[in-house]
Amino acid sequence: MNIPGDDFYALISDALQRRGAQTLQRSLYLALRAAILDGRLQAESRLPGSRIIAGQLAISRNTVNAALEQLTLEGYLHRNRQGTRVALQEKGEPGPSSHALEVTLAQRVSQLPPPTARETPVPAFTPGTPAINYFPLPLWRLLYDRVLREEGSALLGYGSPAGELSLRKAIARHLALSRGIHCDASQIVITEGALEGVSLCTQLLSETGDTVWIENPGYAGAKSAFMTSGLRMVGMPVDEEGLRLEINGEHSPALIFTSPSHQFPYGSVLSINRRLALLEFARQHNAWIIEDDYDSEFRYSGELVPAMMGMQKNAPVVYLGTFSKTLFPSLRTGFMVLPQALARAAQPVMGALLRGGHRAEQRTLALFIEEGHYARHLAAMRRLYRKRYRELRDALHAELLVAHRVLAGEGGMHLTVAIDGIDDKWVAQQARQYHLAPAALSGYYLDEQQGQTGLVLGYGNTPASQFAPGIRRLQSLITQWQGGKG
Repeated sequence: MNIPGDDFYALISDALQRRGAQTLQRSLYLALRAAILDGRLQAESRLPGSRIIAGQLAISRNTVNAALEQLTLEGYLHRNRQGTRVALQEKGEPGPSSHALEVTLAQRVSQLPPPTARETPVPAFTPGTPAINYFPLPLWRLLYDRVLREEGSALLGYGSPAGELSLRKAIARHLALSRGIHCDASQIVITEGALEGVSLCTQLLSETGDTVWIENPGYAGAKSAFMTSGLRMVGMPVDEEGLRLEINGEHSPALIFTSPSHQFPYGSVLSINRRLALLEFARQHNAWIIEDDYDSEFRYSGELVPAMMGMQKNAPVVYLGTFSKTLFPSLRTGFMVLPQALARAAQPVMGALLRGGHRAEQRTLALFIEEGHYARHLAAMRRLYRKRYRELRDALHAELLVAHRVLAGEGGMHLTVAIDGIDDKWVAQQARQYHLAPAALSGYYLDEQQGQTGLVLGYGNTPASQFAPGIRRLQSLITQWQGGKG
């Protein structure tokens, strides 16, 4: 042994005295491992026998043997009839180091848009968050208990990678009535929110280096999915008629991402002429349209806007929906509807891309839809959000003194306010000090420096009583920024 016996026992005794809530066995193991790693016990050093160690430390021999056996199992010690020796440690063995670890993330990850902060309770004006306190939780709990009572452990396995058949059938019937999409369960795949649907589209329908056209400004989550898939993004401008198709002679896209029923964040509806032009372009260039229908259930004037997928037979469109906006975010359940030909082609590989799961939640959601609770909840939320939409517009008119334009149309759960020439990111950041969470409009552009500035105000989660004081606070911050700039 390379250190005197007294030093060895002093080392171990000190560790045992400072062990706190750790067991004697664990403390002995950690003390010996640390001494080996930092070189105080060098390779080929012989340790005293377990009986001697136990006697010197006044602990059980079984405790000593258990610690030595664990170290032997992990390769720190060799034990045989000749005794116990420290094993030879290869260079690079983990141990204390004064050098900071250098980390370089993959370029496609380091360039991702900053994520939206998620807080509980949800701050006022957070975009994309529904009125979760209005969700009928007692009813949901009854349905969930019923599912577990009737099916129990049968739901504990993975299930179909495409999701529970009962839920897919329920979604197909709902889409036929509300969105004009006629499909069957075999065309529907259940996803963990709409974002997983975007990722699946990139895996099924594109190759690394392909081009994807996206709305500019547009949904930041889709940008993240395209970046991590190695796709080249080209922004298409958005105006009051939605995405404006601008063909500039560059590579034809493999994918076109759009939110035609309620563009995010502008709120415009893609006009019929542009829809038809986009469908024709996709057919001619063998491109696929990803239709993000994130909150079209909430329309406050006229009828619901039909989905693009239902406009033409065999349209080259993959339809994405989510229950995160209509029910509650932590449900993490969305779905995608594939054209029949694509569904048949993708079916053999779905098991390699998805594992299924959340079966009890999916069965509960199927009951929630089939028994009419979903339709009633949507109707109640439309009434609530329509009222909040109008009250927020009134508050903006009364309290926001800076020159502005309200861009979002009559639908969804947010209003977008364009305000020229402000540092909207600074305003949004400062607003968090007051439990307000508007989003900076410029952050939704591919090039933030060239985008329109303003604020995206979510009202789904915000009581009307908070509108006027919240807008006054935002006006104060804008005034503060203008004063500092001056």
